[in-house]
Amino acid sequence: MPSTYLSRTPSSAGTTTKATISFWTKLAGVSTNRHFISQKGSPTDSIDEIKISNSDVIRIENYNGSGSDYSLITSQVLRDTNAFYHIVIVFDSTQATSSDRIKLYINGEQVTSFSTETYPSLNHNFYWNTTNAIGIGADIRTPTNYFDGSMAHFHFIDGTAYDADTFGETDATTGIWKPKTAPSVTYGTNGFFLKFENSGSMGTDSSGNANNFTVNGTLTQTVDTPSNVFATLNPLNYNSQPILYKNGNTVGYSSVATWSTAFSTLAVSSGKYYFEAKSSTNNGFVGICKADETYPAQTAGIYLGNASLGTASWGYYAQNGNYVHNGSFIAYGNSWTNNEIIGCALDLDNNKLYFAKNGTWQNSGDPTSGATGTGAISITDPASTEYGFYLPAFSHQDGSGTGTFKCNFGNGYFGTTAVSSAQSPSDGIGIFEYEVPSGYKALCTKSINAQEYS
Repeated sequence: MPSTYLSRTPSSAGTTTKATISFWTKLAGVSTNRHFISQKGSPTDSIDEIKISNSDVIRIENYNGSGSDYSLITSQVLRDTNAFYHIVIVFDSTQATSSDRIKLYINGEQVTSFSTETYPSLNHNFYWNTTNAIGIGADIRTPTNYFDGSMAHFHFIDGTAYDADTFGETDATTGIWKPKTAPSVTYGTNGFFLKFENSGSMGTDSSGNANNFTVNGTLTQTVDTPSNVFATLNPLNYNSQPILYKNGNTVGYSSVATWSTAFSTLAVSSGKYYFEAKSSTNNGFVGICKADETYPAQTAGIYLGNASLGTASWGYYAQNGNYVHNGSFIAYGNSWTNNEIIGCALDLDNNKLYFAKNGTWQNSGDPTSGATGTGAISITDPASTEYGFYLPAFSHQDGSGTGTFKCNFGNGYFGTTAVSSAQSPSDGIGIFEYEVPSGYKALCTKSINAQEYS
């Protein structure tokens, strides 16, 4: 998240001609400069760095105080903010062929197309593995260009060049590239392995080298992992006005004095799901929207339930407790205000929708009532005979630029604040503030797979 990074200053130098870096990352936001890892050089403004730029391309390059010794800039852009990418960079300046001196792999495939492609000289000494400060999640010189997203299984190898298949493999059943949780590697003097598994000490090195990092700022542990991806908000899909995001796309805000609507990254068509949200103002909606109706030319002033958004969106309105559908405000429950928690139970097996305010189901609703739908909102779409896929969604209006809305799809946080009661669905996947109705799941890939494809 912004202003948060890891740092370490090695006490001794390692091998400066060979290094391998491997990590999994889930991006947050687009079109900003974000550093994955960097290490200072000499003079003090020099650096080796790996980052994703404001053009959403990976840049592997350095600055030596007066120019650059190498620069690789991908032609491929990375704009998927839902999935985890596996990124491996191999540095080996002892190779006779210049293009073998730096290799980049994304999800197990070597990248060979670059818009800029300048390799280091033979036996070039990188700043990697020197005694200068190294940082993860920021340009270590300032620091600046903080990384706001998720990282998992961060390996740094001192002195050995490994390919991507050392750290990942293709799942024989799904064909999906997945992590090797215990790769057979030699870490070398300055090598480290950050699992981020100790919430009280997120910079702990698990390589056996005790090359631990200092945590600067507030680093939040998440259950969102490469093997089970949780929904977040989608910066590429917005209605009306662009929304700004932080905390790994779980918090959104807008500085314009009109309605803005944000949508989740994961859509569902069957099964039962639960999520929570809260706003720092009393002018918002929580609800759902059919996935194919989320992008109507970005017309200004559209909120959940507005007829301009289509006939398949429903929103629970803070100011009067009505639910809104197809432009109609319909009496439903109690109004809600800033920082109250709204729970949403979505039953797509029976096409019912329920809302709770601070744990109390509105309209005497019972999400476990099935086809009976006690106190439920029916989510039939009058414009279509197909139910299709639905996205959790949030509408918000705050011209001050200080108001936010925060969602919890099961990560157990509202922004950086952990839930206090830690309730979980019956399958044990996900963490929520209030009790999850029986049979309802968190919005994540494991729970979706279990319900959509069982």
